[in-house]
Amino acid sequence: MFTLENPLVMLYVRLIGWTLLGYVLGKLLPKIFTTYLGKALLFVGVPISIVSFLRQANLSGWIVIAPATAWVAILVGAGLAWIWIDLGVSDERFSKLSRGITSKEKKLETSPSMGTTIEDKESAWSGPTQGSFLLAMTLGNTAFMGYPVSLALVGPQYFAWSLFYDLIGSTIAAYSVGIALASRYGSTSSNQKKPNPFVSMAKTPALWSLPIGVGMRFVPLPSAISDGMNTIAWTTVTLSLVMIGMQLSQLKTLRNVKKALTCLSIKMLLTPLVVGTGLMFFGVTGEPRMAMVLQMGMPPAFSTLVIAQAYNLDRDLTVTTLAFGVVLLLFTIPIWLWLFS
Repeated sequence: MFTLENPLVMLYVRLIGWTLLGYVLGKLLPKIFTTYLGKALLFVGVPISIVSFLRQANLSGWIVIAPATAWVAILVGAGLAWIWIDLGVSDERFSKLSRGITSKEKKLETSPSMGTTIEDKESAWSGPTQGSFLLAMTLGNTAFMGYPVSLALVGPQYFAWSLFYDLIGSTIAAYSVGIALASRYGSTSSNQKKPNPFVSMAKTPALWSLPIGVGMRFVPLPSAISDGMNTIAWTTVTLSLVMIGMQLSQLKTLRNVKKALTCLSIKMLLTPLVVGTGLMFFGVTGEPRMAMVLQMGMPPAFSTLVIAQAYNLDRDLTVTTLAFGVVLLLFTIPIWLWLFS
């Protein structure tokens, strides 16, 4: 059962091996190498991979369910997260009242620089912390980590379900819901320019590659070009894992572990279980459902750290969810294979 021919064993060997290699390289090489690799994958590797895998994918059936499922999962996860946050805030208020805080002590003292209050700073659920919690719940790593996992366990034939889930679901959510949450709970300095979500989406090559890949399915290509694209595609899958390891090597200050584990439990366990079970009532089973459940169960995307830094959210919580999320993935994948395979 645990031989190298087992797809799950091979996946773990690749996940752990290539990520560890990336972690070591991230410690040895300058940080600029991670940036270069990320740009190369974003602008060259991923677009070619999408076109190559789409030529092999099966687009029959109700594939439009994939992005719809992504948005449902985002809303379900955000709703559950909001309930947990509300319980935490209510518990804080009850604790303060039980200690008999006087009306004078309840007065808010406003900070002239950031516009926050002393009560807000002392709260375990401050605005930036709530923003980071919801952001990690919303944005999953459905591309650089989701693609390799889906390809290994579901195969290229059903890769389109993972692709549509990521591009029309997670990617658009990152530049819409993600930015909206960051703007609501965070802040930017006066001289810091906020990213424009529409410009950011327009600059995402993967979104442009989707219609090109669908159109290229009907264009015959020489075998040399087709094989070359396929080689680049699988190389990109490997380099994506290496880049994740390099990004992990740059994370520091793991704090707020309790909140991070709560966040990951909702995002990587409860949401896939609820939504994945619900898909059964719409006739979605087998490999398509497995592809989407795996995407739902991905850890938070590294873009959450970029957004958290841009909008002054709780960076410590964001970093902790990223690091623990990658580790937790190794334990959740067998659960989904057992429940939904």
